[in-house]
Amino acid sequence: QVQLVESGGGSVQAGESLTLSCEYSGSTYSNTCVGWFRQVPGKEREGVAGVYIKSSGGPYYIDSVEGRFFLSQDNAKNTVTLRLDSLKPEDTGMYYCAAKYGGSCWVFTGYDYWGQGTQVTVSS
Repeated sequence: QVQLVESGGGSVQAGESLTLSCEYSGSTYSNTCVGWFRQVPGKEREGVAGVYIKSSGGPYYIDSVEGRFFLSQDNAKNTVTLRLDSLKPEDTGMYYCAAKYGGSCWVFTGYDYWGQGTQVTVSS
């Protein structure tokens, strides 16, 4: 099992940046993916970025955030960070990190372990 805790959300103006952190603990292996998801009001939750935390490969992004969101990891601190640049009002939502064992990190299904989420609000 993997435990995850997000932090770093907040309220910003359009065009500004935020950095979200996901601290994970528990059992992790070379096939463990950590992904970032968001739940926008009125829409289904979507994956935005993912990475293998114990092997090479990634990070992977969906098209709508490519070039604006940047995922990095610090294995010494068991942390995966998502930097959100050039934020838009449509980026508003609850952001979650999640983990899964196996599968591809660019496929945002099959994630079994979830954090509690952190709110991002972008005003125009």
